[in-house]
Amino acid sequence: MRPAIRPAPLHLAVIALFMLVAHAAAAASSTMPSIVVDVESGRVLHAQREFDRWQPASLTKLMTAYVAFREIESGALTLKSPVRISSNAARKPPSHMAYPVGTIVNLDNALKMLLAKSANDIAVAIAESVSGSEAEFAKRMNAEAARLGMNDSHFVNPHGLHADGQVSSAHDLAVLARAIRREFPQYDRYFSIEALQAGERTYSSYNLLLGRFPGADGMKTGYICESGFNLVGSATRDGHTLIAVVLGEMSSKSRAERAADLLELGFSRLPMLDSLPLLASLAPPADRTTEVADLRATVCSQEANDARWADRSLDHFATDALTPMTRAPVPVAVFTGGAEGISKSAVLFAGQYFDSLPVPAVRPMRLSDEVAERREQAGLVEGMIPVPQSRPDGGA
Repeated sequence: MRPAIRPAPLHLAVIALFMLVAHAAAAASSTMPSIVVDVESGRVLHAQREFDRWQPASLTKLMTAYVAFREIESGALTLKSPVRISSNAARKPPSHMAYPVGTIVNLDNALKMLLAKSANDIAVAIAESVSGSEAEFAKRMNAEAARLGMNDSHFVNPHGLHADGQVSSAHDLAVLARAIRREFPQYDRYFSIEALQAGERTYSSYNLLLGRFPGADGMKTGYICESGFNLVGSATRDGHTLIAVVLGEMSSKSRAERAADLLELGFSRLPMLDSLPLLASLAPPADRTTEVADLRATVCSQEANDARWADRSLDHFATDALTPMTRAPVPVAVFTGGAEGISKSAVLFAGQYFDSLPVPAVRPMRLSDEVAERREQAGLVEGMIPVPQSRPDGGA
């Protein structure tokens, strides 16, 4: 039997160099904003137009989740805190859970719906449960953004649907994603959910990195016509977690393909990590535009819609960094109910807002003393089978 031929070290180096060049070329094929950051060190492995002002779309929900995590950390909330669907929340368009007004879920399930289903109604419900109203929650979002140094970001709502003044950048979203991963590693599980099981319905994650890119473990997608297809993707290999931010792509497939190539490029550059710039050291160019990008005319054109439809199959990708998923997504079940405490959701009643709404509790039925005494005399004690009593002879 002939011994197996092992490639010489030189051959391995050539292969590695070829892969690096291939992924670098693929990553450079797009002119849209992007950045890749090492979570632990904060070193930047790639950056392109990272300070361009962009609508974050549903990447906004990363900040919504971050504020919720901060509330839990402070003790103001727990994972069992109630999140109530108000009439305001119920009016939000898809993606949504479409629960009726008054439905209550606990914060744990709400976070799963927010991050895996990207539910807009749940985003509003969380915001109202934290701050009483969307407007007050937006103030909190902006305060957190300022504290983190997200100088190009301003939030108007908690869900990311188009709104004038809602803006961020690839740089700022990398700052936020890194803060989430570093400050709250105990909540990583929310970002890696492949599918949600809500009753008889299963909702697959929009993040095509999950189950298709080696080491992929999060985080969030976003899309509106104005922003194009956005993605914050993370992956962990050999103890290193990288975050890639991709903005303005033309489809859910192309954003995943680009993120995959950028993550591969990032992992290939880890040997030179110490020589790379820190995220905190980056500064916007002096000649950058202050206008917020608007891709509606391109992304939502009939031509673009037709192209997405023609390329909708997930059985093949334009990069070897992604492979088709050969198994069903692993679902995580979510439920309504299971909450404890007081909801701060603003409730409109008779023209006035009431900030606190107690979660209804089932009250045990209490019998009157007279009825209880009669039941006891008859042997009808709660939880017991009555013992038959012997009847006295009737006589004649």
